Amino acid sequence: MKLLFSHNETPSIIITMEVDDLPIELEVADALKSGHLMMGTAESCTGGKIASMITSMAGSSEYFTGGVVAYCNEVKHHVLGVSEADLNTFGAVSQPVVEQMARGTMRVLGCDCAVATSGIAGPGGGTPSKPVGTVWIAAAYKERILSECYHFGENPRMENIRLSAEAALRMLLGLIRE
Repeated sequence: MKLLFSHNETPSIIITMEVDDLPIELEVADALKSGHLMMGTAESCTGGKIASMITSMAGSSEYFTGGVVAYCNEVKHHVLGVSEADLNTFGAVSQPVVEQMARGTMRVLGCDCAVATSGIAGPGGGTPSKPVGTVWIAAAYKERILSECYHFGENPRMENIRLSAEAALRMLLGLIRE
């Protein structure tokens, strides 16, 4: 925000907003609408936060199909089709699992693109190999899939959830803009 003064010394407030200032959910909504795409979510550690961010905007039914909160491994396996062997071998917080969650979301919900999250939001639950703040995120669009491991650190739980949700939406935005 800029504060300017006119010749009569009455302050005028001019609000400037750059693309970087837009909430990520608004940028994603614009990209989905312009591409006539439908999106879905599969959320473990974010517990529905991404779906909440998307549906907080009026008209989101134009581009949001729905979401699955797959907090336990049984839901990941039975609803999203994640391999039980991969869950046992790699654990829920892993690249193969989030990629299968994203693909499973597209299959189950019939959407064009999807994001998936699985991680350790904290404050407990971390291990030496997967400390608190470790989150695997995947974004899928058509035949493409991106996945990345984030280490957000030992922030408060809600901060790690927010950071994870925003990172997932940024990843999806990058993928659909390619």
